[in-house]
Formats: sequence, C-alpha cells, structure tokens
Amino acid sequence: MSTENEGTAVPPAPSAPPVPVDAPAAPAPQAQAPQGPYGQDAQGQTPQGPGASGDAPHPGASSSAPDPSWPPPPPPTAPYGDGGSGAGPGGWGSSYQQPAPKSGRGRGGLVAAVLVAALVAGGLGGGLGYVLARDNDESTGSTTVSASANGGDVKRDPGTTAGVAAKALPSTVTIEAESTSGEGGTGTGFVFDKQGHIVTNNHVVADAVDGGKLTATFPTGKKYDAEVVGHAQGYDVAVIKLKDAPSDLNPLTLGDSDKVAVGDSTIAIGAPFGLSDTVTTGIISAKNRPVASSDGSGSQASYMSALQTDASINPGNSGGPLLDARGNVIGINSAIQSTGNGGFGTGQSGSIGLGFAIPINQAKYVAQELIKNGKPVYAKIGASVSLDDGSDGAQITDQGAGGAAPVEPGGPAAKAGLKPGDVIIKLDDRVIDSGPTLIGEIWTHQPGDKVTITYERGGKQRTAEVTLGSRVGDN
Repeated sequence: MSTENEGTAVPPAPSAPPVPVDAPAAPAPQAQAPQGPYGQDAQGQTPQGPGASGDAPHPGASSSAPDPSWPPPPPPTAPYGDGGSGAGPGGWGSSYQQPAPKSGRGRGGLVAAVLVAALVAGGLGGGLGYVLARDNDESTGSTTVSASANGGDVKRDPGTTAGVAAKALPSTVTIEAESTSGEGGTGTGFVFDKQGHIVTNNHVVADAVDGGKLTATFPTGKKYDAEVVGHAQGYDVAVIKLKDAPSDLNPLTLGDSDKVAVGDSTIAIGAPFGLSDTVTTGIISAKNRPVASSDGSGSQASYMSALQTDASINPGNSGGPLLDARGNVIGINSAIQSTGNGGFGTGQSGSIGLGFAIPINQAKYVAQELIKNGKPVYAKIGASVSLDDGSDGAQITDQGAGGAAPVEPGGPAAKAGLKPGDVIIKLDDRVIDSGPTLIGEIWTHQPGDKVTITYERGGKQRTAEVTLGSRVGDN
C-alpha cells in the first residue's frame, strides 16, 4: 500500500488505495419551499392547482362544498303560476321562506361562553403558576439543577482515555524542524529515556539533519533546542536529544506490538496541522499491513509492516505515539492513506480513518541502534527484488542495483540456493505479494534471525532456510 506522510509524493505500493466515497446528501427540508423553475417546488413536485391538467380537490375538501354565500337564494317560481298539485301556501310553487332566527342562547352564545371560560381558566392558571414559581424561588433561591460533582472532581481511572492522556501528554513533544534555507515543518515525538532522547519519524527531522534548527516543545510550553542523534530513512525512524534536558523526564512505557490484536483500542497523540497536544482515539484495524511511504525529498522510500488504525491521524501527527488502552506505546504514527483533499487551507491531505504506525518492537530496536552507533542497521537476504506492484510475489531480478549482482555472492540468499527469476511468495507465515512487502517483512527482523522462505521456480514451490545478514547505514 502506498501512503503519504506530511502530504508528499508516494512511491509504488503493493496494493491499491481505497476508493473515496462521497458523503450522502443532506435530507431535503420538510418545510414548504418556494417554487423553482418549470413550475416545481423545492422537492421537485409539480404543484396541482386550479387550471392545472388533471387537478384534484385539495385533501380534506369536498367537491360539493357549500357556497360561501350561504343560505342559498330562493328557488325560482314554478313556470306555471300556482297550478299543479300541492298548490297554495308552502306548496311546490311557493317561494323559499328563511326560518326566523333562534334565541341568542344558541351556538353563537356557546362559543362565546367557551372563549370566556378559557380566558378565565388561563388567567387562573397563570396566576397559580406565578404564585408557585414565586414561592419556589423564595424558598430555594434558584430553579436550576447543579451536578453533585464538578468535572475536576471526577475520578478518571488509568484505563480511560482521559486517564491515559493525562499520563502520556507530559511525555510528548511538538517538534519543529527547519533547514538552513528556512524550509521545514512540524511533527511529534515522545520521551524515550531519562537522558533526553526523543523518538520520532525520520521525515519529521529530515530538514534539520544537515545544520538545520531543531526544537522540541512540551505541553507546558517549555521549549528545548535539540540535535539529531541518528536517523534511518528506510525505517522512517529518528532519534533526537534535548540540549540541557530536564532531570524529571518520564519516558513512556513501551508495549509489545506483537501481542496487539485487531479491535484493540488505540489512542494517538500529536500535532495535526500544528494543533499541538491533540488526542484522538480508535482501534487497531489491521496488522502487518505492507506500507511504502516517502517524504517527497527524492530519497529512498520507507517500508514497514504497519499497524493500521482508524484513530484520526493527520500531517503533524507523524512521530507521535500510538498507545494502547493502558497507555503503553505500541507504535509510532507515520503515514496515512488519503483522498488527496487539502485541509486548513494547506493543500495537505487529511485523515479518512486509514492511519499506519511503525510497530514499537521494530522502532525500539532501531532507536537503540541509532543511540548506540548513530546509524541504522538493516536485516537483509542479499538479493535484489522487483519493486513493481503485483500480487504474485517478490521476483528476484536479473540485474542488481547499480550494476551489482542480483544475488550477492556468499550472501544469505546465495547460501540458501536462491537464484535470479525465483519468486518469493512467503516469509515464514506471511504471504508476500510484492517486493515492498518482502522488504517490510524482512525489516521487522534483526540480523542473524533465521526465517523460512517459500519461493517458486519453474512452476514448482520450494522452501529454504535463510539466516538474515546485515547492512549498516542507508546507502
């Protein structure tokens, strides 16, 4: 999977990025809307009124509704005078006589009486409510309800997000790196030991490696100058050290990333888009996710077999700790998969819930080597593999980098009998679908580890035991 860190260019990757999904449209308002073009209202319904084709009576109305000039006019007099059956007063030929009005104690009087009664009842109710409210206000002094305890008095257990954040935040820093030309950016790091070493990503401090300026700021606002102790481009891990480090540093506890399970709760701390000391939560979405990323500087790519999380991670979170529910560091937030949309007016990409962290077991080993030697040490098999995307495995190339042999003479792969053209499809129990996936899996190990490689040659599967070799430095 190809990803971005700090919104930069991305190298080829072993798996395709997710397809973005448009947000659902907001539901149309229920209130009556003005008519739009073509005689339609805001909901797209054609109004049906008098004169419209096929217009129907309004709901609730009757087609035989009485004329508003009720009572009706008297019927016309029979054309034949007073003749015919039933002639005489009240007969068929007589005119309509409107009945005399009834006493004022009829319906109209009843309506008026009801209105008066309602007004009287309303007045009584209002007066009664005023008296009750007045008595209550005089007795208690307030009608509001107060909490039994204030927010600061609530006990927050160590396993809660608030408890973890309260413990971890004092041991995180916001890092600002600036090159000699004034270019730079913001990232995050965390206290690794009491000697003042801070672990972060290589791409966070890359601008300050060659004579640049580097600072680390704690949540208290205390800022320290720092220097790069060592950095590893391939692992995307770096260690910096605070100048004049305080004596009361509290290193974060390191967990065991091998024991993390999909679905475990996660807490990420960082400075997304420069917003320092931001805490977000999520879960472990996947493990052993092959990820290739780049800082866009033209240097070699970074490869990892990453922990995937849906905790919100954005540019500026890089280098910050990914914690478990107990507050132990299980990874270093390093990269995100993004739709490419900018945020906060920057043009940098934002979180879509696909973040990736370097497992802490690997990062711990790399950091210790950087502190000890100033240079990274990589495990290797001693063979060049294709970095093209694919799902058929990692093929050993016919030509090595820079004209070197594709299989290092006397190296681990050569001793195991591997040859150019062989396609590696598994390393131990991990399926290998591409060259970057193989590199990421090899780098989760240390030099001297023994692994079992399954490969295909001539349509047949074979296995070989390989003792991993070592390479010092990024070149």
